Amino acid sequence: MKIWIINGPNLNLLGLREPEIYGRETYGELEARIRAYCENKGIEVRFVQSNHEGDLVDAVQQAYFDGADGIVLNPAAYTHTGIALLDALRAVPVPAVEVHLSKPEEREAFRRVSYVRAACIKTITGMGGDGYLRAVDALEEHYARRH
Repeated sequence: MKIWIINGPNLNLLGLREPEIYGRETYGELEARIRAYCENKGIEVRFVQSNHEGDLVDAVQQAYFDGADGIVLNPAAYTHTGIALLDALRAVPVPAVEVHLSKPEEREAFRRVSYVRAACIKTITGMGGDGYLRAVDALEEHYARRH
């Protein structure tokens, strides 16, 4: 199984950016934890992080062309504005799980709308970095049901 982990703007600043909301784990630490988790399960994993929406759209498309079996997506701020990201997810037949470190549904009103959710098989919020691991599990279960 092959999974792409795609992260949006400012996630490269984890540990520094509002740790009371996003935690103290750095992006590098989070990536290492996800990688170890996937390796233990025999899942190949690839990471992409960008502060630019077009790069994230390109990553969704490339995941398809690379033969990915699933995408874990934290679109960050593009959650609430990313119609192009929604269109990319709908365009490719790769199951995606939306992940958020915090609980956007309990934050500012503008953060409560997710455009990408409509193209995802599941959404996981408020679990910090563990949410990524639950997303991997969800994709693994989805893959097992289909194969």
